[in-house]
Amino acid sequence: MTTTASLRRLVLPVLVLIVAVLSGLVMFTGGSSGAADTTTTTPVIAADTVDQANAQALISPAPTAQHKVATAPASPKAAYQTSVANAGTPNSSVKVYRNGSLVSYGNRDITYWAPNKELIPLGEALYQQNCASCHGNSADGVPHNQTPGAYPNLRGLGPATIDFWIESGRMPAANPREVQAIRKTPRLTHDQALAVVAYVNSLSPATPYIPRVNRLASADTSSGFALFALNCAACHTITGGGDALAANTYAPSLRNIPATQVAEAIRTGPGNMPRFTGNLTDAQLRSVVGYVTINIQHPVDPGGIGLGGLGPVAEGFIALILGVGVLALIGFWIGDRT
Repeated sequence: MTTTASLRRLVLPVLVLIVAVLSGLVMFTGGSSGAADTTTTTPVIAADTVDQANAQALISPAPTAQHKVATAPASPKAAYQTSVANAGTPNSSVKVYRNGSLVSYGNRDITYWAPNKELIPLGEALYQQNCASCHGNSADGVPHNQTPGAYPNLRGLGPATIDFWIESGRMPAANPREVQAIRKTPRLTHDQALAVVAYVNSLSPATPYIPRVNRLASADTSSGFALFALNCAACHTITGGGDALAANTYAPSLRNIPATQVAEAIRTGPGNMPRFTGNLTDAQLRSVVGYVTINIQHPVDPGGIGLGGLGPVAEGFIALILGVGVLALIGFWIGDRT
């Protein structure tokens, strides 16, 4: 009987300790929302369609580059308008044309480029196989059953928008009726995605083009942190772990997102995300992308284990598990012996 009574006295503190341990483990993982993205995507380096001389002009503009802009043909229509220079639209320091078409624009901070038109035939075939059943044969949002507006019209959105959804694996969607498309392993390869982008953009050419962040390793991450805290942390949390929003939607974790997709999301505003075109310059965009891909994705933890980046909250669970839990067991043990 004495042994049974002793075991019963230990049940409560042991249960308390188990709950504390499980809660601590949940906090240490630093997960985002319940529908958090778990796929790790390898960052990709976009192959520019501009020759080396013109690509160098975008990074270090020469005096003659401005003359080319003045005599160049008109740019494609912008899906998102802004009058601010160097803020995501062709209103940039340098534009590069080839055969009468705008192939690239940008400045020292961001280069925006369009996939090669030679990819259009392949892109059309891939589009019909993977996208037409929802978005229609002509990418106008009218599927085979002739239901207008059932799915988004892809015309005139610009390469950055189409590239983001395909390269992040959100499209083609596993379930088109989901409230929010989930990031997953892309069905198409990088080159196949660019082919689809080239085809869709050929139907109604538009900007923004696909952004490439220049000199990312030397980005001003201090300014990036301030801009991130002001514009992004409310949804993605200050540690970039993501969080739940309203109506079964969520802000995804940013801890495994390639730089190109971070820039594309900021410029195009996918899903519930606001669109930052005009209110963030390319220099500011480079700073934010640098902060996300350097500080958030590769944090420095001088104190040791990062505990999921949750700071005092996670440290409090350490105290609860190793402090209060152990003391509770010791107290029950002393009381039992007494």
